[in-house]
Amino acid sequence: MYPLSETTIVVDFGTTVDEETHKKVHAFCTYLQNNKLNIIKGFVPAYTNVTIYYDCYMAFQQISSYIVTSGYEVMKAILKELLTNMKETEEEKKKVIEIPVCYGGSFGPDLEIVANHHHLTPEQVIHIHSKPKYLVHMIGFAPGFPYLGGLNEEIAIPRRQSPRVKIPAGSVGIAGNQTGVYPIESPGGWQIIGRTPVKLFDPHKTPPTLLQTGNYITFKPISRKEYEQLAGVEW
Repeated sequence: MYPLSETTIVVDFGTTVDEETHKKVHAFCTYLQNNKLNIIKGFVPAYTNVTIYYDCYMAFQQISSYIVTSGYEVMKAILKELLTNMKETEEEKKKVIEIPVCYGGSFGPDLEIVANHHHLTPEQVIHIHSKPKYLVHMIGFAPGFPYLGGLNEEIAIPRRQSPRVKIPAGSVGIAGNQTGVYPIESPGGWQIIGRTPVKLFDPHKTPPTLLQTGNYITFKPISRKEYEQLAGVEW
């Protein structure tokens, strides 16, 4: 654990981005969600850690038995006790969501670049990209943007040297050994290989994001006609 600010503490669960570390992060967040403490104002999971925002004044009020010199020391003691009391629970059944994707063409302007980079055909890239079951490690960058684990190294590719000013919502991209989906129109430097008609973010829904940390997703290749048919479907 280490302090990030006067009212923020980070709990690290590992140093590598893998499924084992994710399970620890997810289990801790689930425990915090189910055992709410007034002193914890919120928490944000990442690849290997959880950032916790707390009420420093309330922490000092509630804990009088600790000899401490800062709010960080109070929270550190509280969190250590929580982690000690955390019981291992049976692994929950992970939700798997299928995301239809129309690859290439105007929807995937960088598909050929990815294929040429690895001396593959576009069809081979599509097959490799749509084969795995991807784990949603965390949501970030933009509302509903999933950082996915499980991309095959055979199609890993660096970001574009010049980011695009505008990437349409639903665009599926690759950057390094990661793949993800742009939930809203935004700038970005990922290599765009396709687009999904599925709406990943809707501020009028609860929750507003289709995907949650801990979900799994699969990509299903579809035609342009199928894309147009699905574009008006409510997800």
